Amino acid sequence: MKFSILTIFPDMFAGFFEHGIIRRAIERELIHTDILDIRDHAAGRHRVTDDRPFGGGDGMVMKPDPLAGAIRKAADRDPDAVIVHLTPQGRVFDQKTARALSEKAHLVLICGRYEGIDERICETQVDYELSIGDFVLTGGELAAMVVVDAVTRLLPGALGGDTSAETDSFADQLLAHAQYTRPRVFEDQAVPDVLLSGNHREIEIWRRKSALIRTLLKRPDLLEGYSLTQEELDLCRQWQNRLNRLIENQGDKR
Repeated sequence: MKFSILTIFPDMFAGFFEHGIIRRAIERELIHTDILDIRDHAAGRHRVTDDRPFGGGDGMVMKPDPLAGAIRKAADRDPDAVIVHLTPQGRVFDQKTARALSEKAHLVLICGRYEGIDERICETQVDYELSIGDFVLTGGELAAMVVVDAVTRLLPGALGGDTSAETDSFADQLLAHAQYTRPRVFEDQAVPDVLLSGNHREIEIWRRKSALIRTLLKRPDLLEGYSLTQEELDLCRQWQNRLNRLIENQGDKR
């Protein structure tokens, strides 16, 4: 897979590409990266990429001609290139979107700056507008790193285990189950016995229960519209029965 990143600050990505999963994915040639400096496509000695907005107002707007030149250079007559504008006005980037993008061959990520980019670029040359959350960043570079990281880890061979991405939070609309490692006892808190039992079936049940309860407590919104499996439904009924008994016992005490 290829990532082409359009930015006026190409040096921001040097460290990002040199560490962890991203570095290994590059070494294994699972991904190819191309950083294009938008300023290289700006006219004049000063290579200006922004100008005052028509109609007045604060701030500056990224000019359409340097962006158009950078997009054409990145796509380079590639029919598979998907142009993505990273902007707080885009649809919220989530795991489902990351998985859809991981099936593309070439992503061109536009890192906007200032008050935004000229609307004519958005209307004629952008396929997707994505936001990483309801907040405003100084520029799209950090958002581009988020997209590259989230998409790369979904590519076959990018992670250490074949099922690592499948068990991540949000992979099946639930948060990931609780995780433990050595030591077995830390500050008087022990690892749950089931995880040391070697019984894979019981461990799987515990993990599913952990994922479900963590989602219910931390992100109940994720369960809206979620279809429970029969096993998950049985777990919920067990909790419901325990809660009913607890409520009834409290009533007897009053």
